[in-house]
Amino acid sequence: MSLLRRLLGTPEGAVGTVILCLLVLAALLAPVLFPADPLSIVGPALVPPFTDPSLPLGTDRLGRDVLAGLMHGAGTSLAVGIAAAAMAMIAGSLVGTLAGLAGGLVDEALMRVVDAFQIVPSFLLALAFVSVTGASLPVVITAIALGAWTGPARLARAEVLSIRERDYVAAARVLGMRPLEIAFREVLPNALPPVMALSSVIVAISVLTEAALSFLGLGDPNIVTWGSMIAQGRNVLRSAPFLSILPGIALMLTVLGVYLFSEGLADALARRRSRA
Repeated sequence: MSLLRRLLGTPEGAVGTVILCLLVLAALLAPVLFPADPLSIVGPALVPPFTDPSLPLGTDRLGRDVLAGLMHGAGTSLAVGIAAAAMAMIAGSLVGTLAGLAGGLVDEALMRVVDAFQIVPSFLLALAFVSVTGASLPVVITAIALGAWTGPARLARAEVLSIRERDYVAAARVLGMRPLEIAFREVLPNALPPVMALSSVIVAISVLTEAALSFLGLGDPNIVTWGSMIAQGRNVLRSAPFLSILPGIALMLTVLGVYLFSEGLADALARRRSRA
């Protein structure tokens, strides 16, 4: 609770927490408030916002509820951001830990693989992967993680190179612990906190990448996303700009909320360490 109080005690942490809580609330309430398919037609096309009480944010050019799309899109953005970040963090941490502990040829080979992935811009890698394998939510998540795991891998390796020379690791070797046991019980838990700091950045990048892929028509066509809503609204941008502006604002607030939350959490953790 003390960490939560410190987090909410910073302006960035408080604002970021509020934004993310509203996003999570929207995602949780979407199936309750809008149980029907958000892609289904519910009224006339291009109803302006705040003109029909049953359609508060109006409809798109096909007659679909914009508010329902925004709320269901929040769940999609959260799922993609969290799942892609988790995959990237797990893969990067394991590769970095193995490279740092093994050293020698294993370290050199793994780092060359990391270099190979870092040469290609992450968005282009995701674009190529989705184009080849087909558009679906699991494929999009995997594609984003493929371009995001290298950062955690390099940071985990750097932490492991520092930790493996410490006394408690040497004591574990003297006690006869196996290398994998040392890696997962002694090294990895101490190397993870700095690596976890990258998770918020990866979540924000994942949300933006998914929106960009959906905007280009490479998202899952059976799931409503903010990127696809923006893309569909560009065809009527002059007559109904709200169709692109509203999901654009939602996307901007989500990324801003993740950034502010991470800044507040980093500040809270720094103050906690300074008092310890």
